[in-house]
Amino acid sequence: MRQGEFVALMALLMSFVALSIDAMLPALGQMSVSLGIQQANDAQIVITSIFAGMGLGLVVFGPLSDIRGRKPALYAGVLIFLVGCVISRFAGSLEVMLAGRLLQGFGAAASRVVPLAMIRDRFDGRMMARIMSSIMMVFLLVPALAPMLGQLILKVGTWRDIFTVMILLAGVAVTWFALRAPETLSRENRRALSFASLLDGAKETVRDGPARGYTLTAGLIFGAFVGYLVSAQQLFQVQYGLGEAFPLAFGGLALPMGVSSFLNARWVESRGMVWMTTRALVALSSSSFVFLMVVLQLGELPPLFATVAYLGVTLFCMGFMFGNINALAMQNLKHVAGIANSIMSASQTVLAAMIGGFIGSRFDGTMLPITLGFFVLSVASLAVVSRIAEPPDEKPEVEEA
Repeated sequence: MRQGEFVALMALLMSFVALSIDAMLPALGQMSVSLGIQQANDAQIVITSIFAGMGLGLVVFGPLSDIRGRKPALYAGVLIFLVGCVISRFAGSLEVMLAGRLLQGFGAAASRVVPLAMIRDRFDGRMMARIMSSIMMVFLLVPALAPMLGQLILKVGTWRDIFTVMILLAGVAVTWFALRAPETLSRENRRALSFASLLDGAKETVRDGPARGYTLTAGLIFGAFVGYLVSAQQLFQVQYGLGEAFPLAFGGLALPMGVSSFLNARWVESRGMVWMTTRALVALSSSSFVFLMVVLQLGELPPLFATVAYLGVTLFCMGFMFGNINALAMQNLKHVAGIANSIMSASQTVLAAMIGGFIGSRFDGTMLPITLGFFVLSVASLAVVSRIAEPPDEKPEVEEA
């Protein structure tokens, strides 16, 4: 499989979670009425529950991919994801919907941890960061297009039909994977099916200082993003009154992240992952502080153009982080890529879900909870990154401007 096709396929597989979330955002209002959800903030649990399921699934599919191989682990995850989609499709109550969403998240965990392990099998260091940034460029088309897809489906059907489309797209992705993707973990490199083997891999991951530090960083900064994500529908569709134009605003804000991912792919090999990540965190914390002062001064919802401008800058900064942070966390753990991905991804996902859920629950019709979340968590992330020793091959090869 050529590199371009590999990037496209990995991005599609990793988009299952984003598709499951973003395509549902325009339908939250209709679904709340159908399922009898009374409080607007309570509908956010339909989003955060998928992260809870994914946190559990990541613990399973990482070790499974190390033991049985990458492809069998992904097949099992997609099957569970499809079962969850069917349950959600026919849900008649919030409880049944949440059961389906938990299963979707659990199964979709395989589509996150397995592609990352396959990338780690094939690439190292800055090249891995470059590939991750290229995947992020393709992957970020999902939040740009998924809400519009959801809105389009609502025009010709109901929120239930969104799950039907998810089932079809998952079928296409897994068929492509089965026919074209090679198994990247040879039999001789697979770990034995034993508790001791899994425990050894887990201990090695937990003892690695950079892995711990960058996992915490990812959880903090992703938590701020989840807080924005679960509040986006209420913010734009209700408070700003965008109505059916919400998918355009939400999708358009994904474009700055795509641009920065493209720039990161071009610059990371010369500048280094640490250099790029640190400067992005400085820019994010600075812009969040300025906008936080504006929000506090106004005491009400800022004009739409100001909010869009701030969020555009915020997501532009985040495009420089995700690929780099994950690559830095995995720098020393190629030989235990599956279990390492499992532990780190589960930890950061659970942490992000808790933080994002808290921020979302504090949504009060203003930008204060979202902006404060980005400011506090970016400063905390910068503090963590500054304490991690820089890898020897991460010294910039060009002079700083």
